[in-house]
Amino acid sequence: MDDVKPLPVAVIGAGPVGLAAAAHLLSRGLEPLIFEAGDSVGASVRDWAHVRVFSPWAFNIDPAAADLLEADDWVAPPAEEYPTGGEIVERYLEPLAALPAIDGRLVLGARVTAVTRLGIDKLKDAGREQAPFELIVDHGGIEQRYVASAVIDASGTWTRPNPLGAGGVPAAGERAHQERIAYRIPDVLGADRDRYAGKRVLVIGTGHSAFNALVDLVALRQEAPSTEIVWAVRRDAPGDKLGGGSADQLPERGALGETVRRLVEETGAVQLVTGFQTRSIDERGGQIVLGDGARELVADEVIATTGFRPDLSLLGELRLDLDDRVEAPRTLAPLIDPNLHSCGTVPPHGVDELSHPDPDVYVVGMKSYGRAPTFLLRTGYEQVRSVVAALDGDWQAARTIDFVLPETGVCNVNRAPATESPAASACCGAGSPHEEATAAA
Repeated sequence: MDDVKPLPVAVIGAGPVGLAAAAHLLSRGLEPLIFEAGDSVGASVRDWAHVRVFSPWAFNIDPAAADLLEADDWVAPPAEEYPTGGEIVERYLEPLAALPAIDGRLVLGARVTAVTRLGIDKLKDAGREQAPFELIVDHGGIEQRYVASAVIDASGTWTRPNPLGAGGVPAAGERAHQERIAYRIPDVLGADRDRYAGKRVLVIGTGHSAFNALVDLVALRQEAPSTEIVWAVRRDAPGDKLGGGSADQLPERGALGETVRRLVEETGAVQLVTGFQTRSIDERGGQIVLGDGARELVADEVIATTGFRPDLSLLGELRLDLDDRVEAPRTLAPLIDPNLHSCGTVPPHGVDELSHPDPDVYVVGMKSYGRAPTFLLRTGYEQVRSVVAALDGDWQAARTIDFVLPETGVCNVNRAPATESPAASACCGAGSPHEEATAAA
């Protein structure tokens, strides 16, 4: 029996965090098997290829992945430069995926539809922890099944944008008018220019995706002066969502928020509408009309930057311990729940915060944050380093998390309840801070 080949570790998603997980597995002599639903690696990143991130290359390359690449004579981009999503794919993810060690273990066009314990449903206890995992995979319309010793789900949340409806479900009429709504950061200055030039455009959302869309629309208006820009937020004011300005330790992130602040408060290029919660969407006179019960906003096009949520359906037969609000691992949730605090920083975390009642299954990357809006690629890289060390039995390395990330310059725990946990209050306390925002903004 000594010559029995160990089962691979299944990695779901071939984006930056999924490929980093594969690199860490290979660095420890473990066998990855990577499933990517798209036809190429970095499929979600390609959707925002035109967006320049506000974190430099140094934050966007995983150390284990860099080791693999450099052994193949790859030259890292300048650490201080700021890449676009397209450059992250072309200069980092594609060369990484092309390495024989990765390419031979990568299955493209393979959508994982379900994960279970082999022959054991969610209810059954007997033999559960000893049973390997079974993955049901749709590969080009053909169902295939794979067995794995562990599962690392790095499939992200990009394909599951939140609806415009304030109640968490599509507003009345939203589905019927989806062709007028972009649930991404459109390429306003490139491929999507004709869609927005000279139009009245409504942007909804308070995150960095909204900021990028607003800045691009203002640039477009210099070429097409009849372009009108309206920004609607659910809050009474954007407040600390505009960021920490010069106090932000990532200068480009702070500058983005300051630019939007000036566009609203000083130049008047952007019309701000506060306290607007979309309840209905209709069409009138060729334009789209959004209502909140008391007011209406009329536009030609809508850009919805209202965040994302995880697709947990494929893990439905596994025993996960998720927070019922954030849909993140229960131990991690208080650190990122915006109901508890508005900090842009979170203490570093790893395998202990990502573990579930079913051992050896981990949700990592943006998906690990559930519905919370704060994330950075470097966070995902540290998550998979810790998780893979634990899978290799190296618990000392798994629990040694000493990296430091730049603070946002924003910290306000006034909304935290009196019974707030020490973990939650640590968000703004001493220790290594955690940075907000996806690499896509």
